[in-house]
Amino acid sequence: MLKKKSSKKTSNKEDLKEYYLMVKPILLHPEFLKRKEIKHHNGSVYDHCLQVSLCGYHIAKKLKPYFPELSIQDVAIAGLLHDFYSTPWRESRLDKRFFRKHGFTHAYEASKNAYTHFPDLMDPYVEDAITHHMFPLNRKFPKYIESWIVTTADKIISMDIVFDLNELPRYLGINIPKKNE
Repeated sequence: MLKKKSSKKTSNKEDLKEYYLMVKPILLHPEFLKRKEIKHHNGSVYDHCLQVSLCGYHIAKKLKPYFPELSIQDVAIAGLLHDFYSTPWRESRLDKRFFRKHGFTHAYEASKNAYTHFPDLMDPYVEDAITHHMFPLNRKFPKYIESWIVTTADKIISMDIVFDLNELPRYLGINIPKKNE
């Protein structure tokens, strides 16, 4: 007797469709599309945010049965907007005090930009996830499970920098001049 095959592919397509409907206004917005031009980690801010958002979405889908109040949509939105900053920090040559460097401040700029361009998508859960995604650098615990999911997804997606020994000092706030500078 033949067993019916799992409809995993159909489920993935349905998940992607559901995800896209949640975040479509962001993905099509001209201001968000500008993030394709800003370098971040080993790609662009756009690519990184999309990866974090999708990762968070999948984590939230898995956790939803255990946390019925969890908003999968808030996770997907916050994942896309968590690095919605405007300044390409990698090109910056400004010597800032340690706690004024990008890693400590960009989450607040991202939240401000998110309220400016997507006020109808913002709520306390999305705002908290955006402003606290750099925990423990921002030293404030995320308040909501949505925030913890975005923080975790960002760490998972950002692990590539730990293994890039040429870029790691820069992420730690140490500027080592390149040989040709």
